[in-house]
Amino acid sequence: MYCGLRRSCRVVTDVKGGRDRAVAFAPASIGNVAVGFDVLGLAIEGVGDVVVARRISQPGVVIEALTATPLASSALELSTDADGNTAGIAALELVNDLEPEFGVALHLHKGIPLGSGMGSSAASAVAAAVAVNALMPEPLPLPSLLGAAMVGEAFASKAYHADNVAPSLLGGLVACPAARLPHVDRLRLPDDIATVLVHPELTVETSASRAALGQAIPLSVAVEQTGLLAAFLCACAANDAAALTGVVRDVMIEPQRKSAVPGFDAVRTAAIDAGAAGASLSGSGPSVFALAPVDTASAVRRAMLAAFVAQGIAADAWVCQGSAPGARLLAPSEEPTECR
Repeated sequence: MYCGLRRSCRVVTDVKGGRDRAVAFAPASIGNVAVGFDVLGLAIEGVGDVVVARRISQPGVVIEALTATPLASSALELSTDADGNTAGIAALELVNDLEPEFGVALHLHKGIPLGSGMGSSAASAVAAAVAVNALMPEPLPLPSLLGAAMVGEAFASKAYHADNVAPSLLGGLVACPAARLPHVDRLRLPDDIATVLVHPELTVETSASRAALGQAIPLSVAVEQTGLLAAFLCACAANDAAALTGVVRDVMIEPQRKSAVPGFDAVRTAAIDAGAAGASLSGSGPSVFALAPVDTASAVRRAMLAAFVAQGIAADAWVCQGSAPGARLLAPSEEPTECR
């Protein structure tokens, strides 16, 4: 286990414990946010995964159902073995640590495509941890679920990092450097900034993309990237949207990954020409995100979609204004039809 849960303080939360069934939603996320490889993550509103958890008499965790939206239909190929699925692994981590007097059955409803660069594996792990936590007599506070979710997500990415898990769990913009985990810091984008996320109909496996990264970075590149990260954080701290212009760039990782996304340079250029402060890969791609002033976000979205279409690639897109909420329990009326 990466981050001990039992050592976390059992504080009172707004989650009512001891229920027999709980349904949780966890949003998609943008890992790295261009300037902060494995350090920054940003939640995205409008798309995510849902997990139903219910108590059963047999011990352990089972995945009893796997469904998906049309967008995420590729996820139907996922394993339904609890120890071979990020949702099941996160649930097992929580159950093994808290040792409840019951087992858990999961229904995973995928809304995020696999290999999309949108935090698909992280959202499944987070939603499972939140749903299972709600079954416990004394639910843990949300931040204490980070460790279990990270263990689940690491199964897919083959690395321990929280830049997708943390924003999906907590919402908004999150800084999660490895040296401070399990502590993470909540940040804010400048007030006038919207996030545009475009997902082309392509797939990039995160684990393979990470394995292909070079292990040596020239000093000049490292210094430039550090400067971009510092400038980004200063712009956020000062609530200065204009200061993000030219800063939302990745000179270290993006050059190694962009070849997997046909037309990436054209999409990034289209976003900037339409008014975006900057654009880059979302995580390992193929999704591409841009940060733009709120009044130009729709134009940026259209320009990015058109640039992909010019490459013969269909795409979906979302615009998120402000800070997107993190994971939460769903009321019965909010549950997807497939989960009822």
